[in-house]
Amino acid sequence: MTAAPLREQLRAATGVLAAAEVPSPRHDAEALAAHVLGVERGALLSQPEPDASFAPRFEELVRRRAGREPLQHLTGQAHFRHLTLQVGPGVFIPRPETELTAGAAIDEAAAVAAAGRVPVVVDLFAGSGAIAISVATEVRPVMVHAVEREDDAVAWLRRNAAGNSVIVHRDDVALVAERSLSMLLGQVDVVAANPPYIPADATIRDPEVAEYDPPASLWSGADGLDAMRVLADVGGRLLRPGGLLVAEHADVQGEAAPEVFRRHGGWTEVADHLDLAGRPRYITARRAG
Repeated sequence: MTAAPLREQLRAATGVLAAAEVPSPRHDAEALAAHVLGVERGALLSQPEPDASFAPRFEELVRRRAGREPLQHLTGQAHFRHLTLQVGPGVFIPRPETELTAGAAIDEAAAVAAAGRVPVVVDLFAGSGAIAISVATEVRPVMVHAVEREDDAVAWLRRNAAGNSVIVHRDDVALVAERSLSMLLGQVDVVAANPPYIPADATIRDPEVAEYDPPASLWSGADGLDAMRVLADVGGRLLRPGGLLVAEHADVQGEAAPEVFRRHGGWTEVADHLDLAGRPRYITARRAG
């Protein structure tokens, strides 16, 4: 039996994913097809018609995606700024909005480098290493440290960091100033983080997040700000006077997250910033002194 043309298979897969309420059915169908064929998505329709082995492999991935398994788990990759990161079960999948958080850290590190010093940057709650590796590959010279506690996430972090001049620390962010990074107290130029920030009583709507992102990367106490309070404390100890902290938060925390730093003390120029959709997305603050 002759396999259906690729365009027809894509059309059918898009229908299956749309019926399962996958947010971007056509994109995901094409991404899965490209993954099976081993080509870039943009080159998909310029390929010769696939052989008979393509259809069962493609249909199996479409079935799993329709069950709301994350696309990135199925392809093993997540795209972030200029990077293609390896991801899978046990690590938080980096989101496009975090590219702005990384960009703020990169800009500050680049300014330090332009002033004639080698910037020291620390990525806390590093997960896959998206922020740390972005800094390490976009700023030269630079020294980058990435801190992650969860064993599964650390394995993905080490995989991504290999060859990218990022020093990985398996440690608890709350304790890192006394342990792994004690040699950097008061010497860091930029602390960046995409911490957990979901309140304990919140309901997560997306199955991809609720069922597949590791809980440690999501939940952060009764108000969702426990990790932000840790950042205010640990970041203040690591940063040199005038050093910058950049931290992402939920879009409903545009007032509450900055208030954590104002109440903590020891911080100046506390400001919140919008993402490309105009929603509150990340905070910056400078260590006083």
